[in-house]
Amino acid sequence: MKSQRGITVTFQPDERRAVVKQGTTLLEAARKAGVVLPTRCGGKAACLMCKVTIGRDSTDAVRPPDEAERRKLGSLLEQGVRLACQTAVQQELSVNVPEDPLKAAVRRRLEAARRGEMDELW
Repeated sequence: MKSQRGITVTFQPDERRAVVKQGTTLLEAARKAGVVLPTRCGGKAACLMCKVTIGRDSTDAVRPPDEAERRKLGSLLEQGVRLACQTAVQQELSVNVPEDPLKAAVRRRLEAARRGEMDELW
């Protein structure tokens, strides 16, 4: 929904929100919402670290991928994967942020420990 204040972008799974102007990249919106998206290239689509997923119902809410993003992501585009640094907001949408691999590994270990499935911590 576009309000007088701007467009609301919601980042899942933490429900963090940012209100931004039309044309703002998802990377900029994530930073405004306090969501950490890794990047090494400074938003130039070179490192491919800032991948996010957009639901099929929200594809019109962002600018279509340009040729460079199409080449870099290939068939991932069909799964709703986009580069946050290259994806500009057009309308309100919800974006799924993948879990950090290190965080995911720690979470799995902690869950296994709670279930008593671990012999050793590491």
